[in-house]
This record gives sequence, C-alpha cells and structure tokens, in this order.
Amino acid sequence: MAGDDRIIGSGRHKNDQENVALRPYKLDDIVGQDKVRENLRVIVEAALGRGEPADHLLFYGPPGLGKTSLAYVVANEMQAKIHITAGPSIERAGDLAAILTHMKQSDILFIDEVHRLGRAVEEILYPAMEDFKLDIVIGKGPAAKNVRLNLPRFTVIGATTRLSLLAGPLRDRFGARFRMEFYDQQSMEFIISRAAALLKVEIKPQGTAEIARRSRGTPRVALRLLRRVRDYAQTRAEGVITGAVAGDALQLMEIDHLGLDEIDRLILQTIIEKFGGGPVGLDTIAAAISEDRATIMDVYEPYLLQLGFLDRTPRGRIATPHAYEHIGIPYPDDHDNPSSDQPTLF
Repeated sequence: MAGDDRIIGSGRHKNDQENVALRPYKLDDIVGQDKVRENLRVIVEAALGRGEPADHLLFYGPPGLGKTSLAYVVANEMQAKIHITAGPSIERAGDLAAILTHMKQSDILFIDEVHRLGRAVEEILYPAMEDFKLDIVIGKGPAAKNVRLNLPRFTVIGATTRLSLLAGPLRDRFGARFRMEFYDQQSMEFIISRAAALLKVEIKPQGTAEIARRSRGTPRVALRLLRRVRDYAQTRAEGVITGAVAGDALQLMEIDHLGLDEIDRLILQTIIEKFGGGPVGLDTIAAAISEDRATIMDVYEPYLLQLGFLDRTPRGRIATPHAYEHIGIPYPDDHDNPSSDQPTLF
C-alpha cells in the first residue's frame, strides 16, 4: 500500500508497538530541539485558534533525530488523523491521487523521504499543496480530458535526510522548514530514562549516563542500545542496568566510549592506513570498505564530522589529528607538507 493510517493493530511486531509507545505524544513531552518545539507550538496554536489546518511542514536532518515523532506530535496536538507514506512507495501519480482522494478536512499526510518522490508524482502534489486541487486525466488519446477535483484543506508534513535533493518548487511549498540537530547529553539521559520507565526496566543514573554518552546524540540509537543493554542485564545482571553493566554490554557490541561502532572505526582506519589520512573521495572509501556511498554520507559521516574526526575538502575527506588519536595511530609531523618527491614546476 502507498499509504498507512496511524492505527496500531495486534498484528504489528512487538518492537513496532514499543516504538510507537516510546514516542512523545505532546509538544511538552519533547526534550531538545527547543527552537523547533517552540516554533511548532506557535504554528499549532495559531491554526487551532483560526480553526484551520496547520501549514505544510518540512523536517530535515540526519536520520534518527525524531522527524517522524514530530509528525505524530503535530497530529496529536491538532487532533487530526495522520496518514503515513514514503517517497519510494509512491511509484505512480495514480498512487498519490488515491491517497489524496481519501483525505478529509484537517487530515495530515506525512511523507517520509520526500526527496525520493518521482517528478510525475511531484507535479500532482504541487496544486494539491498550494490550491487543494487534484488534476487527473480521464481516458486516453483524443478522448482524454483533464478533470480538476477539489480537495479538503489538509496538511502535508515532509521528512528528508537530503534537503539538497528536494526539488526547489516542492521545497518552496512548505510553509515552515525545520532542521533537526543532534541532542546533548542531558536530553539524551532524559529520553533514555523515560523509555526505561515505559519499558519497565530498572536503570541506575550511571547506566543512563553511560548509554546516553554512546548514543551519538540520536534518540533512535539510544533506544536501540537501551533494548540491547536490557537484554544483557536480564541475562547477566539480574535485570538491573548499572553503569558497569551498561559499559560491559556496549563493549560486547564493540561500541566505544564516544559511540563509534565497527564501521565508524573502519572508515577512519581506511582513510588513515590505506590513503595516508586523505584527501580521498567518498566513492573510493565506499569501495574500500564495501559499504554504500549514501549510507556513509547519511549515517556515519555526520557524527564523525561533529566529533571533528573528519574534514570535508574539495579534494575529498581528510582524517584529523583527533581521528589519529582515537584510533591510536601517531599523527605524522609532515602530514600537511607536500611529499619530498612531489614534482615541482622548476
């Protein structure tokens, strides 16, 4: 199906049900993203005061920072029904037309990975967002005719990890755009404590801090680590997550004190050991470690850049002295100087 209403049925996987249960329900439940939260509060209160749907919203930023959760929060605050779909799921213009014709007044259409919509689909979406009209063609050949249908006023919420790939005309039709930032340590600890309480897991403050420290400032990662540490504590520590138990569990998963996993360290080691610290192109790194280019750029690279372990240059990626120190390799003194055998003009 191209779309999915927000209904949690008994056939859903247990983890899916847990994910929904762990999501914030109201704007007051959100920690971190303070600017986004307050701006959304203004938009929601103003729309409710006028008795109108909220303006079209676009959330962008690295994966796992809560873009989908914010869409649910807006729907809950607006007391509106939310329809869930994703850009790759809408293959034909007719798929989007079927979704739009089922929209009711003030409903919300959430499109994840909105930058992956096809051009023909976008052409259908433009008038729907701007004028609440749906243009469809009936028949074929000389007998074909264009029909314009009126749509109820609704809200489109888009989410993307690649804002630069979003078509300009589509991007401009979103009335408000919000960039999602990584969360700080205090916010991560609150998210983990709340999730542990909902999961009925006993966790000590030191355990909360240990998981938060290694969660890369990303709630999705934090919740995944919490579940794995819960399993470890259940089987080897009588179900109680202490700082030591969390540290042992995360060490078993090869996640270090900064939250870097095996792939993060492999990327740094490849740049340093195989390519002399860089510069090296992203495609070359992807080929060297047998990983998808987009995965490296969207999932791994943002956090390495945030830590200051990588630099982006016009010639490629460069490992910084901090990366050498973390991997345990001495930083060469002549790294920034041209090689002695480099040919010169004279």
